[in-house]
Amino acid sequence: MAISAATLDLVAARGDEGRKARRLADDVVKALIADGFFRHFTPAAYGGSEGRPQDFFLDQIAIAERDMSTAWALGIVAVHNYQIAMMDPRTQAEVFADGPDALISSSYNPVGAKAEKVDGGVMLSGRWGWSSGSLHCNWVLLGGVIPEEGYRTFLVPQKDYRIEDTWYTMGLQGTGSNDIVIDEPVFVPDHHTHRQMDGFNGVHHQGPGIYDLPWAQVFIRVVNTSAIGAVRHAITLMRERVGLGSTDMTKSATDPDVLDRIARASILAEEAAAVMVRAYDEMEAVGWKPSLLDRARYRYQASLVGDRCIEAMDLLMDIAGGRSVYAGNAFQDLWHDVRMARAHVANNPVGFARNYANMLMGGENKDLFL
Repeated sequence: MAISAATLDLVAARGDEGRKARRLADDVVKALIADGFFRHFTPAAYGGSEGRPQDFFLDQIAIAERDMSTAWALGIVAVHNYQIAMMDPRTQAEVFADGPDALISSSYNPVGAKAEKVDGGVMLSGRWGWSSGSLHCNWVLLGGVIPEEGYRTFLVPQKDYRIEDTWYTMGLQGTGSNDIVIDEPVFVPDHHTHRQMDGFNGVHHQGPGIYDLPWAQVFIRVVNTSAIGAVRHAITLMRERVGLGSTDMTKSATDPDVLDRIARASILAEEAAAVMVRAYDEMEAVGWKPSLLDRARYRYQASLVGDRCIEAMDLLMDIAGGRSVYAGNAFQDLWHDVRMARAHVANNPVGFARNYANMLMGGENKDLFL
């Protein structure tokens, strides 16, 4: 389901407001609910679309062309309904009881978590950072390690956690990626948890189809695809700065260096988008059950998007003009947004390159989030 032109216009109009408020405008969230963005990965049994990943991420790019913070935060919120669809049927019924447009934030890094196994579940407490869009959500998915059992994701209702305002950053300000805090241990029943190996093996309770795709193959794209839209946005801004009638030869559309940089920046973004779509087309062609080697390749490809988009933004920044050095300049804001995205652990390609190359040489997979 494509995002409506009216919603995209609203996203663009509210971008600066969200950056200043350090959270997204409520009417933007409501408009995307109305467009069906959050139900894309919700099972059809609960009124969802059970949509294809490539369609979802093309929508995320379109949103990011207007405002990267909106695309980043609400893309992450929306993608969680795929993980919920892989969890216990009781959990799905509870989360989607009020409709298919569940709003769930997350923070998967377990470093600040304490998880103690008890009868029927886990007692969970701690602090988690970077929970994008959390101010608009009534659930959160939190990462933690249970001693002697390993990593799990824990689904926690809003009443059991608080949001601490910590989001003072150089970019992506509108995402409102504040901290989630559970001061005193809360009980999380086992059916509200998702084991890492279940996500890795594509274990779910739906029929054959899209949910056969391992969870990581959906999530790893949501934290970099919005950067593609940001580069497209930057090129739109460049069109306004560089015109055939410009008298500034450093910004003239007749200058070969200017034209070369714009062309290279555009192709970097378009190639990243094309690789993403092709990857999901390949997964669809094999019934959403790609080989382990292909899964490693797809993860490595996804991790490269941040570097490609930084390269594109750097090409453009050098010809953006003197006004771009001032705080609040739209072009500088985009430059910072893309660099912020690269800070996500999933966008550091070094480890993923090593794992993929090792597998190409006949070695064993070392990554459980593929």
